[in-house]
Amino acid sequence: MSPRVLAVLLGVSALAACGSPTAVPPAVTVTPVDARPSGVQEVTAAPAPSSADCDREASLRPGPQPAPGAMPPGSTMAAIAQRGRLVVGVDQDTNLFGFRDPASGQLEGFDIDVAREIARAIFGSSEHLDLRVVDADQRESVLQSGLVDLVVRTYSITCERKQLIDFSTVYLYANQKILAPKGSGIDSAAKLGGKRVCAVSGTTSLAKLFRLDPKPVVLSASTWTDCLLMLQQGQVDAISTDDSVLAGLVQQDPNVGIAPAAIGTEPYGIGVKKENPDLVRFVNGVLDRMRVDGTWQRLYGKWLQTLGPSPGPPTARYQD
Repeated sequence: MSPRVLAVLLGVSALAACGSPTAVPPAVTVTPVDARPSGVQEVTAAPAPSSADCDREASLRPGPQPAPGAMPPGSTMAAIAQRGRLVVGVDQDTNLFGFRDPASGQLEGFDIDVAREIARAIFGSSEHLDLRVVDADQRESVLQSGLVDLVVRTYSITCERKQLIDFSTVYLYANQKILAPKGSGIDSAAKLGGKRVCAVSGTTSLAKLFRLDPKPVVLSASTWTDCLLMLQQGQVDAISTDDSVLAGLVQQDPNVGIAPAAIGTEPYGIGVKKENPDLVRFVNGVLDRMRVDGTWQRLYGKWLQTLGPSPGPPTARYQD
C-alpha cells in the first residue's frame, strides 16, 4: 500500500473515531392525559331515595315442580322449552360470579352455574342455555323488554327495583365493604372522607357511599375491572361494593386488600319479568332444591371459598 493511500485511510479512521457533531433534539413538553376507561364520571348527586316500601326478601311460593321436559302447557317455562333455550342476562367482568375464562373463552362463575341449574330444570340439560352479557344499569330494561328471561348477575334486591321487576328468593347475602391498596391506611369508612372511591353505575353501592360522613368523592365506572384498573393507576384511592365482588378483585391483584367493616348488607336475587309470576315460582322451586340436595353448598365450595367458611344457603321467605 502506498504511503499516500495509507494516509487517506488513517484520516478516515480518525474522523470516524471522533464522530460527527450531534444535533441536540428540541425539548418536547407532553401534557399528561387522564386515561380513564370509557364511561367513567364523577357522581355529584346522590341517587334519589326510594319511596318504595316492601318486604324486599319475600318472593312467590313455588308450587309442585314439573319434571324436566314436561313444562305445564301455556306456562312461561313451556314457551322457553319450545324456543329451545333459556336466555339469561349475566356478567363477564366479575371474577368468581360471572367472568370469561381466559383459557376456554367460556363464561364461568357462581352465577353462571346457578343459571345452568335453572336450564337443567327446564330441559334436563344445561346445554340449552343462552348467556347474554348485560351491564349493571341494563338489568331492568332487558327484562322488561323481553330480551332475556332471567337476570343472574350479583343482583341486589331492593324495593325500588321490585316496582319494575320481580325477584326470586335470596340465594346469597353479600356485605358492602372497601377495597384499597395495602399500606394505604384506608381500613374503614371513616378514612374515605375526601378520597376518590369507584363503584359501578347502576349498583346500590353508589347510594351507600353518599350516605357516609365524611363524604368521599364518588366516581362511577361501567365495570369493576375498570375500577380496579383506575385503582392500580392511582386514579382512585379505593373501590367499594359487595365483599363477594371485591374478593374476585383481590384474586386479580394481591397488592390490594379488603377492610373488615361492612357498610351494609345486600341480598342477591334472580330478576324476572313482572308478567311471568309462574317463572318466579319455578325458579324458587329450583333454588329450594339446590338448598336441600347440596347443590348450593357445592357451588359455594367451587367458587366462593375465598369469602370464608360457607354460611349455608339463605333461608327462603315467601309472601304467599
